[in-house]
Amino acid sequence: MKNSGFLLMIFSLITLLACDKTGKQQKSNESIVEDSISAQTIDDITGYYVTDDYFKRDEGYDWMVVTIEAIGQQEAYLQIQSRSDKKKPTCTFEGLGILDEDGDLKVDIEGKSILFKVDRTGLAISTEPESDKDFLMYFCSGGGNFAGTYAKLEASLDTSQLQQSGYNQQLSLQGIAFDIHASQQGSLNILIIRPSGLEIDNRPFFHSIDGNVTHAEIEDLNSDGSPEVLAYISSAGSGSYGSVIGYSVNNKKSMSQVYLPPITEDPELSEGYMGHDEFAIVETTFARRFPVYKAGDSNNNPTGGIRQVQYKLVDGEASRYFKVDKVVEY
Repeated sequence: MKNSGFLLMIFSLITLLACDKTGKQQKSNESIVEDSISAQTIDDITGYYVTDDYFKRDEGYDWMVVTIEAIGQQEAYLQIQSRSDKKKPTCTFEGLGILDEDGDLKVDIEGKSILFKVDRTGLAISTEPESDKDFLMYFCSGGGNFAGTYAKLEASLDTSQLQQSGYNQQLSLQGIAFDIHASQQGSLNILIIRPSGLEIDNRPFFHSIDGNVTHAEIEDLNSDGSPEVLAYISSAGSGSYGSVIGYSVNNKKSMSQVYLPPITEDPELSEGYMGHDEFAIVETTFARRFPVYKAGDSNNNPTGGIRQVQYKLVDGEASRYFKVDKVVEY
């Protein structure tokens, strides 16, 4: 009997130790899972996320898709599209999101914060605070709202029922092509320039812009055998102040942004300047034209004629830039 009691004590001790070890192992595993979730990166959450009705699209159901595309280690481009083959799309949205410490993407726009909470199976869209939820109706028609949950799409996205909104243009020269897209959802928008045909680096470039893209052009401005692409932007408001975002291709391998000095940096050039810019490429010259205002002129009635500034693309210490070549007034 004494031996039986002793053996029972030994058995109980072994069981307790085993349970403790199992418990510690379980807690350790839970910690690993938590750490892996908190260590979520942009690359972990890129892809397509769709509403449930996407899987019933052939039956005529409306549906939406969220596209997440990495820009850098902490930033992503987000686009929301809805079915648009039979009617005007219900919701459209584009923005740049920053990855926070919880592994979620936050888009700050017009003083509001939109939260894209992503895990391995899907995402949930809300606002922060939640009381700002009605703000999302601004990007939808008929009182719609794109807040809610979306499932991660593992297969390729069927784009046959989608149409690209905003400004879209394809340009090509000397074997290099550019796909230019800009949203048009208010005063603050996103410009994307996607090159193809470069030998080394074909990554897209993203820009937040104040205003709308009005036009884009391509030309070999410095006659080096590789093209430059320019996107022209007009700001919101009555002034319609112009700006340019341009890139120059480096020996058909990669591309770098071109710098255009602000017109306001030159007192002589900017005298009488009040916006309403027009841009154009004339052969290998880049030209900027705007009306000149005299003292007392109203915004819609300039009386000082037209000033045209012609630029040449030159090499700088860090990058290429536009240098004033000639000024004409008429």
